Amino acid sequence: MSQASIDIGGRLIGPGHRPLIVAEMSANHNGSLEAALRIVQAAAEAGADAIKLQTFKPGTLTIDSRRPEFFIDDPKSPWHGRRLWELYEQAHTPWEWHEPIFTAAREKGLACISTACELDSIQFLLSLGIDAIKIASFELVHIPLIETAAKSGKPILLSTGMASLVELDDAVAALRAYGCERFVLLKCTSAYPSVEAEANLSTMSDMRLRYRCEVGLSDHSLGPHVAFAATALGAAVIEKHFTIARVEGGLDAAFSIEPAELRKLSTGADLVWRSLGHVRYQHLAAEEASIRERPSIYVVRAMKKGDRFTERNTRIIRPANGLAPKHYRSLLGKQSACDVESGTPVSWALVQ
Repeated sequence: MSQASIDIGGRLIGPGHRPLIVAEMSANHNGSLEAALRIVQAAAEAGADAIKLQTFKPGTLTIDSRRPEFFIDDPKSPWHGRRLWELYEQAHTPWEWHEPIFTAAREKGLACISTACELDSIQFLLSLGIDAIKIASFELVHIPLIETAAKSGKPILLSTGMASLVELDDAVAALRAYGCERFVLLKCTSAYPSVEAEANLSTMSDMRLRYRCEVGLSDHSLGPHVAFAATALGAAVIEKHFTIARVEGGLDAAFSIEPAELRKLSTGADLVWRSLGHVRYQHLAAEEASIRERPSIYVVRAMKKGDRFTERNTRIIRPANGLAPKHYRSLLGKQSACDVESGTPVSWALVQ
């Protein structure tokens, strides 16, 4: 894997950097630009590093058809029974909103990312100076879209929900065929919401080795635990759907986290990342007091010159002023070089 960091909106991700926390607005604006701008503000205040939109038009994702296959028939889906055309019409973020949303985000120090769901959206996002392009799990099989994104020169976040190994091979090959090495594969479970038991985060480590790239998480669970575990496994990016309040409803509200939850996730991920530290085997400065309390060899019964060290008059006890315990067996049976009081730490100077 390349050790080069990836710059997303002025934030470096990769080796030596904490994960980028991405707040996915998606459809939680509920058709209101004012609500969208409030979400940006709340995300910044809750510790997000980036805001993410979805850039598409209903007519490019599907067609206005009432054939059975154009309805969502999965009873477990939060959108069960909805027609795709109507769903995407309600969910999309008008393209004319993107610029004011991105302007507000940048004023608050957030990077700007969006999911490009179709070819025209990529050029549009480039015209707005997008910081990174996301390819959703559903579009992982859309090789022409991936090729176009790869040619943009922007960092690519590629979600891997539902993907077989063959499909993932094809998608990564498409990225690299057009010179894209600044990409992050996001482990994702495409269920809404998803549960921790189906996260399969061990896949992240395998993807990092298999494709020699950075990895991260696109998470639809409501708790922070999957994100914390992903951070411990080296995630460069953590993406969560975000809303100001689930009670306000909306297409994605049921699997979106609120500001207090985002703050907990951001703070917790940072602490987890800091806890990883470096490979280190020497004691820390913070352990200096503790190292003095290690056990060592002490005389516990007074000895006369010439007495032999035995298990009755010497023991391994705290603190660490005497010889290290590893010398205890070789000390036994040797003679004292002088009189020794009880409570004296043993040193080689006391031994004949």
